[in-house]
Amino acid sequence: MLRVLLVTDTDKPIGDLRDALARLGYDTLTGTATSQALHQMVQSERPDVIIIDTESPSRDTLEQLAVMNATAPRPVLMFSNDANQQLIRDAVGAGVTAYLVEGLDTGRLAPILEVALARFAQEAQLRERLAQVENELAERKLIDRAKRLLMDQQNMPEHTAYATLRKRAMNQGVKLAEVARQLVAHADQPK
Repeated sequence: MLRVLLVTDTDKPIGDLRDALARLGYDTLTGTATSQALHQMVQSERPDVIIIDTESPSRDTLEQLAVMNATAPRPVLMFSNDANQQLIRDAVGAGVTAYLVEGLDTGRLAPILEVALARFAQEAQLRERLAQVENELAERKLIDRAKRLLMDQQNMPEHTAYATLRKRAMNQGVKLAEVARQLVAHADQPK
């Protein structure tokens, strides 16, 4: 059962939304967050999905979303009456998964939530793959730097430097990147 945090900065009652979510099998958190308390509420309650009902997202809301998205991303649905294209781009840039301009229609909630959840899962896979590729690239650069150090210090060809690093890694029972990290760290120490 997914836990939903409701956020509103309007005076509209959101009881209908709570009822609709309950009928769909979602667990809505008891409190309703304000835009200013969004990040704090997300940290303490750890919801799976966030639904924001707003007339127009404020700069504070977008900043709170950006901080949350950087530290603990999760699907965010924003229902708004503001169709400003720049505002929509800003909201998506801050981490909004789905931005709906026609207002909150509880009858359409189930498919909108499903699309937002699927899209968020796809984006999470892309973020994870990107982090993995960035890590692999950083390790490759580290290994190349360690090879250059060996080549310069011990006047050996590249293939011999690489073989030396591999042998050290096998002897120590660690990854090649760890041996490279040790060698570079030792070389960077002041003498």
